[in-house]
Amino acid sequence: MVSLLARRKGMFAGGDRTRRGWLNGVDKILWGVPLGITCLAGGLIASTQRQATYVDWYDHWITAAVGMVLALILARIPLERLNALLGPLYGLTVVSLLAVRFVGTSALGAQRWISIAGFHVQPSEFAKLAAILLLAGVLSRFPIERPVDLVRPTALIGLPWILVFIQPDLGTSLVFGTLLLVMLFWAGMPLSWLVLLLSPLITAILAGSVPWVLAGWIPLMAYLAWRSLPWKRPAVAVVVAIQGLFALITPYLWMHGLKEYQRDRLLVFLDPATDPLGAGYHLMQSKIGIGSGQLFGTGLLHGHLTKLQFIPEQHTDFIFSAIGEELGFLGCVLLIAAYGLLLWRLLQIAGKARSDFESLVVIGLAGMLMFQVVINISMTIGLGPVTGIPLPWMSYGRSAMLLNFMALGLCASVARRGQPSKSPW
Repeated sequence: MVSLLARRKGMFAGGDRTRRGWLNGVDKILWGVPLGITCLAGGLIASTQRQATYVDWYDHWITAAVGMVLALILARIPLERLNALLGPLYGLTVVSLLAVRFVGTSALGAQRWISIAGFHVQPSEFAKLAAILLLAGVLSRFPIERPVDLVRPTALIGLPWILVFIQPDLGTSLVFGTLLLVMLFWAGMPLSWLVLLLSPLITAILAGSVPWVLAGWIPLMAYLAWRSLPWKRPAVAVVVAIQGLFALITPYLWMHGLKEYQRDRLLVFLDPATDPLGAGYHLMQSKIGIGSGQLFGTGLLHGHLTKLQFIPEQHTDFIFSAIGEELGFLGCVLLIAAYGLLLWRLLQIAGKARSDFESLVVIGLAGMLMFQVVINISMTIGLGPVTGIPLPWMSYGRSAMLLNFMALGLCASVARRGQPSKSPW
């Protein structure tokens, strides 16, 4: 695993540059992109609340300032020091998620928050960061060389994953699954194993939509298991059994594993017009708002649909629709390019990390942030079902904002230690 991880790290390890002066030593992409997005977000949130009785835009910037302080502190702490805290961190994560079940605060049909001194804290957000650190610690110590080696990291993340899913928080639970797969692959897991791990989810989707495709899909997975796994016949038998199990229990999971509003979101994704004034309202209005911006948009604070609040919760999960209306297609492209630039920088940092643990932490954080970007933008333009996943540094939310800046600080710590002549940040 070490050689494979080193090879993957080397793919994104750029040449080292000599930096002079304090300002030149600041990582302009790592710090500049999130801060620029945060500043823009405050203006867009203010635009969505022009006719509202409450105003949150300045609170967005205040939370960002607190998060920035946390990020600067974390940037000065070597990540290796966190290894000794992984056990207590796991315990604290599980306890906080359990506390949500008993003393949590409910809103919008879900119980996800704990009220502390008048502030609503969402433990599932910070559980994502804990999961990344825990997986990085395990994968750096125990290489993925055999299929049985997948049991330890999967079991480790399984408990918090389940606790988040039953809140219910389907969107965040998907982030946990993505973290696991991304970090396993970066740690050296073969691509064929990644496909096999994803295959039960695909089987469930096919069983609920086009079941006749399973006649070709399941044999294909059996062939992939035969080619890539040891103990050929037992491996094929287990893979086929798992595929068949998921195909059979999909109707039960559909009726009893998902809440009614979650089922409505999935159905509306296929055809929003089936419930234009109910579950499909968000999606239809979001697409109209983005389309109305055309190439250059109506201008910041001049969006008509945004002003009249046609899109509910636009300052949180649907903030991208405000970008599309007020900044147009060009603004959307520039925002996506900024996220792409940040991803490229994070891959560079992971590639030049001094240890496998640090490299895995950065790649996990990159996977978390970019998965949220893809899912959030996809749902606002109709390419994915509506989920409660915020757009990093854009969507209003205290817990998510603090998490994003803490992730930034950890990445900055790895970047600073990866420099031959260490820069201040």
